[in-house]
Amino acid sequence: MTQHDLDLTITKISHRTPGAGGSWVQGKINNEYRFDALVFSEHAECESYELGRSKISKLWIQRLSDRAVMFNFDRGLDVAAVNTEVQVVVDFLCEGLSDLVFGS
Repeated sequence: MTQHDLDLTITKISHRTPGAGGSWVQGKINNEYRFDALVFSEHAECESYELGRSKISKLWIQRLSDRAVMFNFDRGLDVAAVNTEVQVVVDFLCEGLSDLVFGS
């Protein structure tokens, strides 16, 4: 699987209060995975709070078929991508989710 094979569906965007910043984003990838992400328009002041340079501070991915957690990052890595397919999904979301949500 490559990033070109992925079909992203955003199911909900919840903007947080101005003081807290960021937006919670829920969605699906290829109807195989669902995700919740806390995404910001700017990079985190503390680099360790951000997944790479993605502007994502929290990302949870679950396989829909059995509800297994496939990846979890909550201001630090809790569950690494369980396989290369899930890593492709993580990389895809990191590459453009913030731009999609905030129009950058």
